[in-house]
Amino acid sequence: MDTKIEWADAVWNVTRGCRRVSPGCVNCYAEKVATRFCGEGLPYEGLIRLGKWNGETTFAADKLTDPLSWQKPALIFVDSMSDLFYEGFSDAQIDQVLAVMLLTPRHTYQVLTKRADRMAKYLTDPRLYGRVLACADQIRLRYPRLRLNEIGISDPSKVPASWIWWGVSVENQEYADKRIPDLLRTPAAVRFISYEPALGLVNFGLRPMQAGCGPRPFKTTGLDWLIVGGESGNGARPFDIAWARSAVEQCKAAGVPVFVKQLGAKPTGRDCEHGRAGQPCRFNDPKGGDWTEWPADLRVREFPR
Repeated sequence: MDTKIEWADAVWNVTRGCRRVSPGCVNCYAEKVATRFCGEGLPYEGLIRLGKWNGETTFAADKLTDPLSWQKPALIFVDSMSDLFYEGFSDAQIDQVLAVMLLTPRHTYQVLTKRADRMAKYLTDPRLYGRVLACADQIRLRYPRLRLNEIGISDPSKVPASWIWWGVSVENQEYADKRIPDLLRTPAAVRFISYEPALGLVNFGLRPMQAGCGPRPFKTTGLDWLIVGGESGNGARPFDIAWARSAVEQCKAAGVPVFVKQLGAKPTGRDCEHGRAGQPCRFNDPKGGDWTEWPADLRVREFPR
């Protein structure tokens, strides 16, 4: 399904339902969308109570194999309307989602979670790929042309699939300190952070990538991508442009690609039109998403190499 999210081409929503876990969830856009479609017979029936996630979940099995039919390679944001590692979803359900991702290397998948501890535990489970490959075999009964060996995952536990990016959301320093260490111990070809909605200044502890010995350098530590965004929509909280500038400068110093998505509905700062420190900036775009209105040094939209 196509999306207006600037850093993805499409979204793929197999799991439905969630629960708030931190300040970044207060104005959850997915919760607002689900509220519009929670009536009888609609996709989010039974998952919303009084405008909020009620903790219940459903698994949209009819959506599971959608990426197999998408022939054009795409950047796919997985579960834009949920959190794949929410405790309401079983490992067996997540196994099925991962199996489809492994079977479609023409796409690039972006998995983003606030449950970084569960993601790290799941992806370091030594039994994981046995289960996932069993799911892949079941899918291949319906798609006999798929060949695991041809796409390099006959033993995927040895090399994390390069087309699956694993990321965590952080909104302030407290949750950066909680989630980034779990992300760093997660086996992944690409690790990324979504600093959105940004609610405070964050030191990400970024370090340059390190090369190993031999003809094929390898990464031993670090992060590969940072997305920056202020909050938008009703009730949006202020976003200090200095937070974005700090994030961009940290990334530049560490050689990490950074993507400034938007400055939000309530940007503040001293270097935008009529703006002073702690005072609102005046942008025409209600989400602060028109980068021609931004300070020049924040007009950065890079992707992992």
